[in-house]
Amino acid sequence: MNVAIIGGSGYGAAELTRLLNMHPHAELTTIISHSKDGTDFSMVYPHMSEIVTLTMEQLNIKKLTETIDLVFFATPSNVSTELIPIFLDHELTCIDLSGDFRLKSATTYQQWYQAESADQSYLEQAVYGLSEIFSDQIQSAKLLANPGCYPTAALLGLIPVVQQGWINTNSIIIDGKTGVSGAGRGLSLNVHFSEMNENTKAYKLGVHKHVPEMEQTLQSFVKEEIQLTFTPHVVPMTRGIMVTCYASLKEKVDQQTVQSFYQTFYDKHPFVRLRSDISLPATKEVYGSNYCDIAVHVDERTNRLTVIAVIDNLVKGAAGQAIQNMNLMCGWDETTGLQHSPIYP
Repeated sequence: MNVAIIGGSGYGAAELTRLLNMHPHAELTTIISHSKDGTDFSMVYPHMSEIVTLTMEQLNIKKLTETIDLVFFATPSNVSTELIPIFLDHELTCIDLSGDFRLKSATTYQQWYQAESADQSYLEQAVYGLSEIFSDQIQSAKLLANPGCYPTAALLGLIPVVQQGWINTNSIIIDGKTGVSGAGRGLSLNVHFSEMNENTKAYKLGVHKHVPEMEQTLQSFVKEEIQLTFTPHVVPMTRGIMVTCYASLKEKVDQQTVQSFYQTFYDKHPFVRLRSDISLPATKEVYGSNYCDIAVHVDERTNRLTVIAVIDNLVKGAAGQAIQNMNLMCGWDETTGLQHSPIYP
């Protein structure tokens, strides 16, 4: 199957090319980049020399629709909104790594993204690609909205107990930490070395675009409004996300019961690994991989649940999950091309 990437100069595209190079059924044949048109991909990312020999090019819709089966959109917000309807009309499968199709409400999108949304019909058509949770819907999707990095970790950590009804959903607090690659490759004072080195800071309190995405997904399991508190932080590391989620338990549940429940919930999902509360996950332990490591802890004194989840923001939080979703959409084993261990140390 021939695939293309639109938005070829960012970190998401770099990870897509690395992972697709190891995929036995998909061949990356085209990389589109308006800003790098005519530039060899390996000039932008020298670590891919002799591995990816493609030259980035301008978007030619006619050429793509005649030669490509599936398109990955690794573009900023509000780009795929305009392009994806065109490709869907030509019956191409689209996987969008931006947030343009994650929210089902155009009004909510406009409120949080401060921009016009895609047409409501496309928002409704899009399938939210949290691979372990919505695999049945993903298999028949033509438009796939790849989840955000923070939501991937937080939702995999919280959905089991939300679905089980064990927690007070309006008590959810999510503390998130991300490496600087989450800000993309563009120049920014906030992630300048001298600003970020030996420094940690919170940002976008109460206005982060991933809040409605997490609330919308959790609400689908309880059929009631959820309002959560999310505080993201950027920390001085290149890759990785850790979310620590807190919630009050509705009833007394012991550690072993919750641990066993999570183990059973994710038993058939190879990319989610359950850890014990005496072996807590760390971001380095999923570095460069498509794994999400989760640990749960019941504090019997306060009757609160703590869930810790870690992922690599560029793999499970972006390119890796996108390829996992491609596998599901094409009827391949979901681990195809993604069966490599984390890089450690």
